[in-house]
Parts: sequence; structure tokens; C-alpha cells
Amino acid sequence: MSLTVQDFKQVMVIRKDLDLGCGKIAAQVAHASLGAYLVTMRERREWVESWSRSGSKKIVARVNSQEELFQLVTEAQKMGIPYFVVSDAGLTQVPPNTVTCAGFGPGPEELIDRITGRLRLL
Repeated sequence: MSLTVQDFKQVMVIRKDLDLGCGKIAAQVAHASLGAYLVTMRERREWVESWSRSGSKKIVARVNSQEELFQLVTEAQKMGIPYFVVSDAGLTQVPPNTVTCAGFGPGPEELIDRITGRLRLL
């Protein structure tokens, strides 16, 4: 597969069933982005480098439940896509250890879309 600089992206997926405030969503998405970035740096550094050169495309999508989020994680595991799951400390809006969000990639857009391409944007 021949990849160009436009072929890479990172997707963060937030749980909408938790009814989080805007600031909380922003924080959870930031945790997911940074966590997934660090995992990808360890596992697929060349993907991070290509993504960085192409403008660091980021997308935020949503799911309606923890089960839906974990289905995406399972798909990422099967495909070898780096990911990071955010489990909240529980200091503000949700109980401790609530899974709020996950980040996928950065990676080749074609692969990331196989996991997240059908989701609605936030």
C-alpha cells in the first residue's frame, strides 16, 4: 500500500451516554489523543512521523455506550491498530474508573476508518 502524507489520521471516540459537560469532553479527548499518540510512538513510530508531516489530522466521534466503545477497541486489537482507553479518576462528573473515551492511532486513514469510519461525529 502506497501512502501519501494525506493518508494518516487519529480518531478519538467519546461516550455520549455519560452526558459529560463540554470541558470534561475536551479533557477526555485530550487524554485519549495524547495516550494514543504515545502508544503509537512506541509501536509504530513511522505512522506518527507521517501523521505529523501531514498536519496531524484529528477527528472526534461518538458512541452511545461503553459496550460500543469496547467493540471498537476489540477491532483495533485484532487489526494491530494502536489505541488508548481513558479511565477517569472520578474527581468531577463521573465515578472513579469510568471509561469515557478512547483514541485510535494516528495511523493510515484506510485502517483507522475500518474501525471508526461508520461513527457519527461529535
